[in-house]
Amino acid sequence: MGKLQSKTHLHTSKYRADGSAEKRGPVTAVQQHGPVHAEAVTSVAALKPDLCVSGGKDKSVVVCNWRSGAVLRRFIGHEREITKVTCALDSHRVFSASRDKTVMMWELLGTSGPRQHFPGHELVVTGLAVSPDASHLCTGSRDNTVCKWDVETGKRLCRAGISRNLVTHLCWVPGEPYVVQASEDKMIRIWDSRELHVAHTFPGKRHIQTCCDVSQDGRYCVSGSGGFAGEGCEATLWDLRQTRSQVREYRGHLQTTAACVFLPRGLAPGPVIATSSYDRRVKLWDQDSGACLATLCLQGAGPLASLAACDASTLLCGSFNAGIRLLQLSNRTDLELEEVAAF
Repeated sequence: MGKLQSKTHLHTSKYRADGSAEKRGPVTAVQQHGPVHAEAVTSVAALKPDLCVSGGKDKSVVVCNWRSGAVLRRFIGHEREITKVTCALDSHRVFSASRDKTVMMWELLGTSGPRQHFPGHELVVTGLAVSPDASHLCTGSRDNTVCKWDVETGKRLCRAGISRNLVTHLCWVPGEPYVVQASEDKMIRIWDSRELHVAHTFPGKRHIQTCCDVSQDGRYCVSGSGGFAGEGCEATLWDLRQTRSQVREYRGHLQTTAACVFLPRGLAPGPVIATSSYDRRVKLWDQDSGACLATLCLQGAGPLASLAACDASTLLCGSFNAGIRLLQLSNRTDLELEEVAAF
C-alpha cells in the first residue's frame, strides 16, 4: 500500500451538451492499494464518512476505509456472488443480497457471521433498500416479487408480486414511506412500503431500467437504461411530485448505464448527477440543463457496475476488472473528474 504508479492511459474530458470534446485534463498519479476483492466488484455503498462497503463475485462483503484502502471487516456467509450491498447512513449494520436467493445483515462491530438472515425469494435477489431509521428492509428479485422485512426479527411482513416485474434495483425515498424500483420490464415504480402496494408507475421506457437513485431532498429520481452502441444507454430524471412523465434525459454513454447517483451539493454551482456504464466511463451531468460536465474513461477496468457518493467531491466506482476506483471532483477552472486511488 502507498506505492504510487502513473496511469498514463487515464484522462478526463470536458464535454459540451452535444457530447463534443472540449479538452483533456492532465494525467495524474494513482495510489495503488491491494485489491479488496479477488474478483469483480458488483456493488459498492458509502457507510460512514471514511468507510465504504462492497460486495463481489468472490461471495464476500467487505468494509474498508476508502481513504487508505485498509480492509476493516470481511464477511463470509453467502453461497454465491453478491449482487447488492446497502446500509443506513451512520449505522453499524450492513446488508447484502446474493445470487443464493437470500439477504443477510452484518454488524460492523459484531462477529464475522451474519446477524440476521432474510430468506424467502425464489430467485436471485437484485434489489435492496433499507429504511432511513434502519428498522425495515425492502428486497426485490427476479422472481417478480418485492418483500418487506422487519430488520430486528427477520420476519417477512409483506410480499407483492407483479407479472414480468424482474426487479433490478430498489432505493428508499428519504423521509418518506416510499421505495422506488427499477425493472427489466422497462418500468420505474413507486411502492408504498406501509402495505407494499404500487403507488405510481411512470411511463415505460424503451429499454431495461438497470438502476435508480433518489435525491437527498426526496424530490427527484434518476434511472439508468440498458442499451448498446449508443442506442438506449441514457439516464432519465423523474419528478416524484409531478409524476406524469420524465423531466430530462442524459445521453452520451455508448453501452448500458449500470449506475446513477445524485451528488451532494458541493463544488458545482447546481445539482449534479453521476453515471457509470459498461463503456468504462463515468460521467457528470448538470441535473437542470442536461449538459455533460466531465467524463472519465477507466481503461482496463471493464464494465463499471456501481457508484457511491462518499461526499460532495468523492465518488467510489465498482468495476468488473479492476476493483474499486476512488474518483475525485475538482473545479480548478471547470468541473473535473480524476482517479486518485484503486483498491
